[in-house]
Amino acid sequence: MILKGNITMKIAIAQVNPTIGDFDYNAQKIIRYAADAKERGCDLVIFSEMAIPGYPTRDLLEKNDFIRANLETLDHLVSNIQGIGVFCGYVEPNPGDKGNNLYNAAALFEDGVIIKKVFKRLLPTYDVFDERRYFEPGDDLSLVQYKGHRLGLTVCEDVWNDKDIFKLRRYYPVDPVEEMARDGADVILNVSASPFFLGKRAFRLHMLGTISKKYGISLVYGNQVGGNDSVLFDGTGIAFNPDGRIGARALDFKEDLVVYDTESGTGDIHAVSETDQDAAFKGLVMGTKDYLKKCGFSKAVIGLSGGIDSALTAAVAVRALGPENVLTIFMPSRYTSKENFEDTKQLADNLGVEYQIIPIDEMFKCFVDHLSPDFDADNPEVTEQNIQARIRGTILMGISNKYGHLVLSTGNKSEMAIGYCTLYGDMSGGLSVLSDVPKTMVWDLSRRFNREREIIPVRIIDKAPSAELKPDQTDQDDLPPYEVLDQILKAYIEEFKGREEIAKMGFDPDVVEEVITRVDRNEYKRQQAAPGLKVTSKAFGYGRRYPIAQRFSPVRISFEKGITDAAEN
Repeated sequence: MILKGNITMKIAIAQVNPTIGDFDYNAQKIIRYAADAKERGCDLVIFSEMAIPGYPTRDLLEKNDFIRANLETLDHLVSNIQGIGVFCGYVEPNPGDKGNNLYNAAALFEDGVIIKKVFKRLLPTYDVFDERRYFEPGDDLSLVQYKGHRLGLTVCEDVWNDKDIFKLRRYYPVDPVEEMARDGADVILNVSASPFFLGKRAFRLHMLGTISKKYGISLVYGNQVGGNDSVLFDGTGIAFNPDGRIGARALDFKEDLVVYDTESGTGDIHAVSETDQDAAFKGLVMGTKDYLKKCGFSKAVIGLSGGIDSALTAAVAVRALGPENVLTIFMPSRYTSKENFEDTKQLADNLGVEYQIIPIDEMFKCFVDHLSPDFDADNPEVTEQNIQARIRGTILMGISNKYGHLVLSTGNKSEMAIGYCTLYGDMSGGLSVLSDVPKTMVWDLSRRFNREREIIPVRIIDKAPSAELKPDQTDQDDLPPYEVLDQILKAYIEEFKGREEIAKMGFDPDVVEEVITRVDRNEYKRQQAAPGLKVTSKAFGYGRRYPIAQRFSPVRISFEKGITDAAEN
C-alpha cells in the first residue's frame, strides 16, 4: 500500500538511554542522534516519551527547579537543532487553574520553531505507573500537516486503547488513534516509555501491527531504552507500514537509530532477541549496568555460595560490568560442602573475576559463645542460621563501605515471595538482580548462559538447592518443589488468583494455603529489600503496593502467631 499523494518522508527512530534529571547529558544525546538522522537524509526524527527529563521521574516532578530545567533544555534543543524535524517528549506546566499542574507532553519542532505541542491523553495508573498523581490529561486531537503528510501525534498510552485489542476491558473512554484515523491521519507517531516484562514484546507487536493494518496507515513507535531503578525499557522502536508489516525495527536493550521510508513502507530492520528468556537476560545485564552507572558506582561485590542464584548473579554482573569490575567473596562455614569450595573457585576462574575466601566459622562461634547458653552452634535453629547469614551480609557491606563496591544481593523471586531469606543477611545489598526471577527461570537462564561453553559449572546447576546453614540442609526441607512453588506464586502474585482458584488448577489445597500464607506474612521483608530489576508482569516493589499491617487474607492467619514466628521462615 502506498500513502496518499505518493509523497515520501524518511523518519528516524532515535532510541536513546536517558539519565533521569541529567539534562545536559540527555540534550547532548538528542542533539547527536538528530545530527545522525539528518546525515542519513531524514526529514524527521522521533525520540521517546519524556526523553528530555528521563522516565519515570516520579516525585522529581514536584520540584519547580526540575520543571524549569526541563523547559530550558527544550528551548536549547529547539534553538540548536537545525535542518531536521524533531518529535521529542518533555514536561509542560498546566497554565490553567484546574487539574494537576503538569502535562506529559511532546513537541514537534524544526529550525527554531515549535510546530506543535501535544499532551498525553491517556494516563496509566496501574503497576509501576502513577501518572494521574502528576499529570492532567490532554484533550486536543493532535493532528498536524507536515511535509505532505497528516501526522497524528501521540504519547505512549495513547495507542493502548484499541477496542479490537482490549476486548474484555478498556481503561479509557476514548481512543485517540481511532479519532485521528477518522480525521485523516496517514502516519501515527508515538513517543513512548514502555517498560519490558515477559510476554509484553509479543503483545506490543500484535497491537501496533493490528492498528496499522486496520486503519491502513503507517505507525512509527519510538521507545525509551535503558534501566531506571527497577524498571527496564527494552527499546525495540518499530515502524509498521499500512499493511501492518514491520517496516523498520531498532535493537532491543541497546541504543540505536533506524530509518523508515513512508513511501516504500520499508527501512532498517535490526535483530532482536528471539525468545523472552534471552530478552530477560539482556534486560538484567542492561539494568545492572545502568543502575551502577547512574548511581555512580563502577564495581560490584557478590557473595558466592556455590549455589545457582549467586552464580547467575555473578554471570550477569560480568556481562554488565566486565570481569575486572566484579569482586566475589566465598564465606564458608562448618556446614559448607567440599563441592562448594571447588565450584565457587571454578566459577570465578571461568568468569575471570577476583575471588577471595573469608571463613565465617570463628566469627559464628564467637557470636554464639557470647549468647550462650540459649544459642547453640552445633544444633542451629532458625536464629543461629540467621546469624550466619547476617555475618556474611556484614562482611559484604564492610567491603562495600571500604572500597566503594556495590553489593549485589542474590535472592530470587521465589525466595523473596515466601520470605525464604534473611533481613540484614542475604538480603543486604544495593541491588537485587534476580528478585523478580523465579527459581525455575534462574535454572533456565543459567543453562542458556552456558550454551556456547560451560561457564557456570554444571554441578552448580544440577545440585539440590541449599542454604547450608545447618547439616544436610536443602531448600525442599521447608518448601514445596520449585516447579510447584513457582506455578502457585505466579497464579497468586501475577494473575491475582485466590486459594480456591489455584487449588482447582490441580495443586494440593494445603500446599496452596501454606504458600499464600507465607507470601502475605512476609510483605514487611520485601519492603526493606534492595531495589530489584523487574522482568515479570508483577514484580515486588513500587508496582505492587500492599500494606504490611493488614488482616485480610483468604487464609486466616492466627493473631497469636503474629509476625515474629514468620520472621525468619
